[in-house]
Amino acid sequence: MNNKMLNTYKLPYCKGCGHHLIARNTETAFEKLGIDPLNTILVTDIGCQGMLDRYSNTHTVHGLHGRSAALGAGISFGLSDPKKKIIIFIGDGGSTIGLQHILEAARLNLDMTVIIHNNMLYGMTGGQSSGFTPCSFNTTTIKNENQIPNYDICKLVRSLNVNYVRRIIARGDFSEELKEAIGSVGFSLVEVVELCPSYGLKLNPGMKMDKLLEESGQEEGVWRHEKESKTEYKYKYNNPSLFEQTKQIEQEFKHNLKKPFSIIMAGSAGEGVQIAATFFANASIASGLSANQKGRYPVTVGVGFSTAEIIVSPEEECKYDLGELDVIIITSIDGLKNNRKYIKEMKNGILFIDKSLELPETSAQIISHDFRQIGAKSAAIYALFYAIKHTGIITQEALTKTIKQHRIGSKIPLEKIEEELSKKD
Repeated sequence: MNNKMLNTYKLPYCKGCGHHLIARNTETAFEKLGIDPLNTILVTDIGCQGMLDRYSNTHTVHGLHGRSAALGAGISFGLSDPKKKIIIFIGDGGSTIGLQHILEAARLNLDMTVIIHNNMLYGMTGGQSSGFTPCSFNTTTIKNENQIPNYDICKLVRSLNVNYVRRIIARGDFSEELKEAIGSVGFSLVEVVELCPSYGLKLNPGMKMDKLLEESGQEEGVWRHEKESKTEYKYKYNNPSLFEQTKQIEQEFKHNLKKPFSIIMAGSAGEGVQIAATFFANASIASGLSANQKGRYPVTVGVGFSTAEIIVSPEEECKYDLGELDVIIITSIDGLKNNRKYIKEMKNGILFIDKSLELPETSAQIISHDFRQIGAKSAAIYALFYAIKHTGIITQEALTKTIKQHRIGSKIPLEKIEEELSKKD
């Protein structure tokens, strides 16, 4: 078992940033506990700490600002396996925005560990004050004028009688403290107080962290519920695990694939690109292939482009590697703009593109067709059927049955799609 939480020693933080220490000490805590990273879900927030996703060997979820604790709570509700660990990384800015999410997770004593990266300001957006900024701490928005006390998150969470709360100043090895928090059952929270080298250090030269905490009425320490209860306050959630509710896909169809096959589907938000990709991945699994799927779209949901990347393979394990693309499907101008680079670099594959769009520069074979004729919301699915007909990746029957078995299958105009596919180009 590989207990390494991180896949690199070089992390994306400024020199001297306490985020380095938190990441490294969390990794050491994992090793001490013997935690398999693949039994861990790391939920990160908007902010510098959130850049850790790509450097982590755990499962990762990246949330909107202040929402990582809420996402972690949802995951905790859906899991019933004590071997699984849910770790929340969030900054003081995210904690300010999502304070109620943290308190609710604590109140319900959900099985998760929140690690707050508290550098007392919004480090990613310019060094502005947060709700965790002490009165004597200078930021780019308040200097020597702050008279409003900061939130004491440890005090707030302690009032909810959770099992484990700790405050640490980021220095040296504090992996043992993180080990204790992560190893506890129920809700635990660790606030790591640190300084941002880009703003905190520059605006507060000579600042001593111990003195800063003392002046703000806070201190390092650990607080445990006096009864050390691990179940008394556990929220009674009777629904089965979400994983238990997930239906296993059995092989029903055959395929003729000899090597991994990669495909990009792209269009506009709200036009069914992601669900079409899911249909294709599931139908591929039902055909005896393994599949890997990734979605790309703007943070603002419902507008702009929507791109899905899918790799299917005859091998048991489908590694995520697009490699040389075999197929690109483009059904709208948004999808075209977002994927011009991939289209230009494409060599031997096939580009399926809606005929309303200007043909881009590419060495690939181009097949232009009116995919939007049956409606924008079904264009991606129609284009997928069309591509399957021309490439034979999987059978049309496999895709049709997969769609019919889905909860929204009745909304897909399959008869109209079949009618169009039967026509000669």
